[in-house]
Amino acid sequence: MENSSRTTEIELYIINRVKEMRVEKGMSQAKLAHELDVSVGFVGHVENIKHRAKYNLNHLNKLAKIFECSFADFFPKSPI
Repeated sequence: MENSSRTTEIELYIINRVKEMRVEKGMSQAKLAHELDVSVGFVGHVENIKHRAKYNLNHLNKLAKIFECSFADFFPKSPI
């Protein structure tokens, strides 16, 4: 099912930011899924915007611990 029309800008930003951090750490989708305690296919589904899967707030909290960063690092910096 096509879902790109329902994916918001903020969702796309978060998905791309998490993927960027995962790749920078040399972490596979399967490894991240294991660390995040989700199914192996979940990360792949999130990274493919044609799927409905998205990270939720609990995922982002765990991702901050996995990547040793702030929860806020997953969100765009707002202009001053």
